[in-house]
Amino acid sequence: MSVKEDSIQNETTETKTSRLLVICVDRDDDIGVKAGVVTPVIGRNACIDAAQRLALEDPEDADSNSIFAAVKTFEDLISKGYQAEVAIVAGTQNKGVQGDEKIISQVKTLATKFAANGAVIVSDGEDDESVIPIIQNVLPIVSVKRVVMRVSRTVEYSYAVLGRYLKAIAFDSKYSKFFLGVPGMLLLIGGIGTVLGLTTQIFAVLVSILGGAFLIRAFDIDRAWTNWNKPTPGGFIRTFTLVAGIVMILASFTSGLSSVIPGITAKPDSILKLVLNQQTTGLFISGMLPFLWMGIGCIFGGSLLSSWFKGSIRSITDILRLIVLVTLYPIVSQFTTIMIKGESPFTLIPPLLLGLAVILISASLLFHKYRKKKGGEALSE
Repeated sequence: MSVKEDSIQNETTETKTSRLLVICVDRDDDIGVKAGVVTPVIGRNACIDAAQRLALEDPEDADSNSIFAAVKTFEDLISKGYQAEVAIVAGTQNKGVQGDEKIISQVKTLATKFAANGAVIVSDGEDDESVIPIIQNVLPIVSVKRVVMRVSRTVEYSYAVLGRYLKAIAFDSKYSKFFLGVPGMLLLIGGIGTVLGLTTQIFAVLVSILGGAFLIRAFDIDRAWTNWNKPTPGGFIRTFTLVAGIVMILASFTSGLSSVIPGITAKPDSILKLVLNQQTTGLFISGMLPFLWMGIGCIFGGSLLSSWFKGSIRSITDILRLIVLVTLYPIVSQFTTIMIKGESPFTLIPPLLLGLAVILISASLLFHKYRKKKGGEALSE
């Protein structure tokens, strides 16, 4: 053998006799929290035992696979002539500074015990790899290996859930009528409008339909209407009082306008002046007040009767709503009088104090009666 060949062989032998430490990093200490393994864990058999214990405690944890990957990396290095050792280091469950300090302390212990001059980091993600810069202060990093599972339960589960949602949207009438019905209707109207050349008008219609659908679904108007329209005595009462209340509320606007209609002219500036006029606003509110209060009272009364038929404790809150509505009427009426006639605002104080006293007394009596009947249970909506 020539001198040159002997030199090359010596260099190769020196390279392959590098003392490498294969480190599996578990930054959030799953191996300690779940399997009760104290780190650092040193040696092939000890690492395999730790991985098995973790896999038995939590088969879905990817850290056990990372440990097995570290052991395989260790065996590959040994078969290639390297002097190597495999170990597991872990941080703390909350990670952070304390966890990273723990990892550094364990790496220093391993480097001193094994006299390593290089490290191979094995991890299952970027979180564990975030400690590489601080490990590099102790040992030079020769290689980094990330373990990626070929079959991820999270991905499979996500696809399964997505498939169920798509199936529900397509075949379940509760969802298909909104997710398919509304877009289908919009596309149909848009197509007809494009053919007829009514693009601008159809766009306004589409936006209105879409906005209405969003409002109905956002506030559960469809479900509320279904519950209100159930074929029961309470359901019929709620339906009747709701419709009657809405009609009275609409009639209150007509009544309010009739109170100020003599002063309205065709000129826009005159209308604007009337709207901004204090006396006109007072007349409008005063005119609509009786019908508005009767409409709201009708809705509240229907809710009270429905709760009473069912024997529900909600009847107490419904009674309180009616009492509050009645006590507010003199206050609002006096407020309109102040706007119309310019009376002193201090005239609001007597009806305000009287209404507050009535509400406090009524609430105390109702709650006392309820607690006495139910043994002191708390009232819930």
